[in-house]
Amino acid sequence: MTYDDTPDAADGAERAVPASLSSLLTSLDTGAYVVDATGAVVAVNARAEKLLGRPAREFRGRDAHELLHRSRYGATLPRAQCGMRQAYMAGRTVQSEEEWFERGDGSLMRVSWLVTPCRTDDGTVRTLVLFHAPHDPEETRTPGDRFGSPLPELERLALLAETTTQLTATLDVEQALRRLVRLVVPQLADWAVVDLAAERGRVRRSTVVHAEGGDLVRRDDLEGPLSPVPEDSLLPLARALRGVSPALDAPSPRLAADSPLGAEQARLFAESGIHSAAVAPIRGVREVLGALTLGRAGRAEAFTADDLPLLEDICRRAGLALDNARLYERQRTVAETMQRHLLPQLPHVPGLEMYARYLAAPDASQVGGDWYDAFVLPDGATALAVGDVVGHDLDAAAGMAQLRNVLRAYAWSQEEPPSVIVSQLDRAAVHITDVTMATLVFARLSREDDGRWTLEWTNAGHPPPLLVTRDGEARFLDGGHGMLLGTALERPRPDGKTEVPPGATLLFYTDGLIEEPSRSLDEGLELLRTHAAALAEHPPARFTDLVLERARPAGNDDDVALLTVRVPVE
Repeated sequence: MTYDDTPDAADGAERAVPASLSSLLTSLDTGAYVVDATGAVVAVNARAEKLLGRPAREFRGRDAHELLHRSRYGATLPRAQCGMRQAYMAGRTVQSEEEWFERGDGSLMRVSWLVTPCRTDDGTVRTLVLFHAPHDPEETRTPGDRFGSPLPELERLALLAETTTQLTATLDVEQALRRLVRLVVPQLADWAVVDLAAERGRVRRSTVVHAEGGDLVRRDDLEGPLSPVPEDSLLPLARALRGVSPALDAPSPRLAADSPLGAEQARLFAESGIHSAAVAPIRGVREVLGALTLGRAGRAEAFTADDLPLLEDICRRAGLALDNARLYERQRTVAETMQRHLLPQLPHVPGLEMYARYLAAPDASQVGGDWYDAFVLPDGATALAVGDVVGHDLDAAAGMAQLRNVLRAYAWSQEEPPSVIVSQLDRAAVHITDVTMATLVFARLSREDDGRWTLEWTNAGHPPPLLVTRDGEARFLDGGHGMLLGTALERPRPDGKTEVPPGATLLFYTDGLIEEPSRSLDEGLELLRTHAAALAEHPPARFTDLVLERARPAGNDDDVALLTVRVPVE
């Protein structure tokens, strides 16, 4: 399978290209493409497709600099050092006799180019890039040629800087590993293998990839658990997994005889055709996290001792990134476990269908102050609540649990309207919880003697609940609105009351579902109402999931809680 961490930027990026522009590109006998103001390719001609060995779909919507521009050794050029990109971003006409493009198969091609602004019929300013390749076949280099000698110091520093940038930009272990192998293959090797240490001395071969036709292809059949690391083995892999310095490696009859781990390494070399390898430990702050093996199979050049310092530097940066990612994952696991215990199980109420979702914030400790609750009251009514305690950390989660428990106690012990219960909660919260400020909707859903369902609620500064009929009519329950909790203002709280039609759905939610800095609250509410109305026929679980998927802003960094309740049709 293809192994790629880069999203298909062309998806959704097709753009209408004016006919005059298409005609111009078709008439040119040299390679040509057009970029927009961001540097993304909007059109390309057939000559460019042929020269670069890439179909048009690989160009459109992609950043031309990231896709094509390389140093003579194949490294991705830092943006500040790319004269072509600087020219078209500045809107200047510039030409050059020597730059390097990466073709679709990973090979390098030296090009001469001209960049000039152009204006299309619709008045849009774009940039036309013309290029051609010298006819001397020596000017086209295969990926293996870049292995011939260690990288020049400037490119070495650029690669290390890119390694730091790429690996520290994610806290996901798998994504960090994908980025790591894309940084070293095919620039330094045509095979990359990552072995990770696990608990109780176990080792897992987590990643095996190689370059093929310009892509990274994953070899799942070579991945999996490895034998324990022998304490006395002198094999480079065993030494690396014990934290010893980097070393060169190569196929040898001694490998399989050394140990079961050596036999696995011998199998790797045999299956891949690797004739030369370099192995280095990946060290964290307190322990060895694993090892990185780079292998060469397609070219004759072997690794030398001069290559080891660069590999060691790369692994040092990878170790710090993986250490952070693992620590983050441990914290997330603890936080998610805590969250599951804090949020309640929904009760079984005859006739009602209930479903809830909690989606944690992407940062902090993966828990926050958003919460929901549902429980049956002594008089048979069902209490429903959704709230938001200020904060996105463990303190907010702890405060949320305190507030929920106090609310449950008051609601269970006193048969009063929601406004009275919340007023008492507001007065008590200051003295018996750590909550400084919070919003809340608390409601009672009751079935009357004639079979009708009624909802009575009070709203303490929270987004209004949404009522969606089975016919797809949706309206917000704006009544019962009062001050949020924690203001220390003694003001009467109102109640709202409405009949819930047969088969209707009630949606309680927190502001993470509707708020986004780039739009108003009213826009967020209207978007939610529109989506919820269109999804009215779905079962509650599917309804909730789709509302969350469609209404929640893409750039949202807040946690979200949703509680959906549907009354029976009859």
